[in-house]
Amino acid sequence: ELMSGFLLLSPKPAGWRCLLSFTILFLACVCGFISRLFAVIRFESLIHEFDPWFNYRSTHHLTTNGFYEFLNWFDERAWYPLGRIVGGTVYPGLMVTAGLIHYILNLVHLTVHIRDVCVFLAPVFSALTAVATFLLTRELWNQGAGLLSACFMAVVPGYISRSVAGSFDNEAIAIFALQFTYFLWVKSIKTGSVFWTIGCCLSYFYMVSAWGGYVFIINLIPLHVFVLLLMRRFSKRVYIAYSTFYIIGLILSMQIPFVGFQPIRTSEHMAAAGESLLVGWIAPWSGRFYSLWDTGYAKIHIPIIASVSEHQPTTWVSFFFDLHILVCTFPAGLWFCIRNINAERVFVVLYGISAVYFAGVMVRLMLTLTPVVCVLSAVCFSSVFERYLSDEVKSLVIVLLLLLLLMFTVHCTWVTSNAYSSPSVVLASYNHDGSRRILDDFREAYYWLRLNTDQHARVMSWWDYGYQIAGMANRTTLVDNNTWNNSHIALVGKAMASNESVAYDIMRLLDVDYVLIIFGGVIGYSGDDINKFLWMVRIAEGEHPRDVRVSHHTTRKNQQ
Repeated sequence: ELMSGFLLLSPKPAGWRCLLSFTILFLACVCGFISRLFAVIRFESLIHEFDPWFNYRSTHHLTTNGFYEFLNWFDERAWYPLGRIVGGTVYPGLMVTAGLIHYILNLVHLTVHIRDVCVFLAPVFSALTAVATFLLTRELWNQGAGLLSACFMAVVPGYISRSVAGSFDNEAIAIFALQFTYFLWVKSIKTGSVFWTIGCCLSYFYMVSAWGGYVFIINLIPLHVFVLLLMRRFSKRVYIAYSTFYIIGLILSMQIPFVGFQPIRTSEHMAAAGESLLVGWIAPWSGRFYSLWDTGYAKIHIPIIASVSEHQPTTWVSFFFDLHILVCTFPAGLWFCIRNINAERVFVVLYGISAVYFAGVMVRLMLTLTPVVCVLSAVCFSSVFERYLSDEVKSLVIVLLLLLLLMFTVHCTWVTSNAYSSPSVVLASYNHDGSRRILDDFREAYYWLRLNTDQHARVMSWWDYGYQIAGMANRTTLVDNNTWNNSHIALVGKAMASNESVAYDIMRLLDVDYVLIIFGGVIGYSGDDINKFLWMVRIAEGEHPRDVRVSHHTTRKNQQ
């Protein structure tokens, strides 16, 4: 009976159906939050990875000095001797969101450190993402499919990988904004209401403030309208929704300092203005977007982009690892939408097809594919349950499919626990007797720098560690993960690739006091600087081809 209510296979009183739906949605949110706490339970409340350390440091500066001081903050500890204007070079949505939550909690006398707010922000927003996915799927199909999509979204590894506790990065809030914007867009074209369209614009503005992936929205929505025109499904409702969204959304997006006038002068935004035929002529694509169309472009022309592991093409194993059985049910859900096409389902079809392409080009964009896979897989399950099972075999097939979903849940839990809940700053290994050993060398090294060096000391390292040095050691760095100045990074790479005398002269030129090198040979740590050395050489060769050559550091078989 519970399963029948869950899948809406039999009529029930509206009150019971509403209560059951709310209960399932609430449990999905709770599971989504709890499943992301493995790292906190095993280690402690700490910030993970690299970029989150800059985000945490920026949020701490915002809560300490205020919003306007944050917008005008010139960071002297980054990119020595150049420095960095932080307010105009970041998407401030993440910092403002965490700062606002911290302010509200302290306003009601719940004293919480800003670090804990940053650590738990992603799990909290994962619950909101499940709700947004439910709302979107319900508008596209029905309430049963919406509940299934919320459950999928709560535990699917493709989303958990960027939303575990401690992963204080832009994607922590951006996927919620993405799904909620799409929900409001679908609602807008179904109703033709300016109210829903204004809400869509505000959600889009929040998305722009949070993540550069907002260009996916500003290209997908115009594409949706264009296809509706070709299919002769363009209506007054679509006209009202798109006209309002384009004008207000464009104006709002330009209020973000880091975005500025890009929506009207760069090719990534031109589809919204109907100028896609002039792409590449009026305004060129950025190198990061060229790499989406030509997978070999970055390695040849911009090696610093290709050096990032999450910018590599996605393997088939990654699709199954991050999506499991949803890989198989996603095409079926796409087919069901095409078979029962209408204006809003055209949108999800375009969303699914485009997301598959971009996820195949770049590992990081698996994050944009995961939500639509959850939506269309839920459509598949809901359609099969409702239309293609007779009463005689329904119970048996439901049990079999529940076992399949149970396997999916077990896989998601295992992946979350073992693959996506290990902070890069703290390493865990196991002794021969099975006991766990914690390797805290990174934080100990940064703490040593903090205690034993002058507060104005300048530390040279590869750019991967810049944010962590600034965040934990509070020391000045030459390069960091922002990677905005390729020439400066190439000079550091040249110092790393040169002999002692040449490297010493470069370091004297840059006023370097200390050099941080990561070596993992003793314990077999594969993420050390030796592993990254060829990328240092490639980047340095791009700026200094006479002094540094990749061929000088490789064999005839192109081995290091």
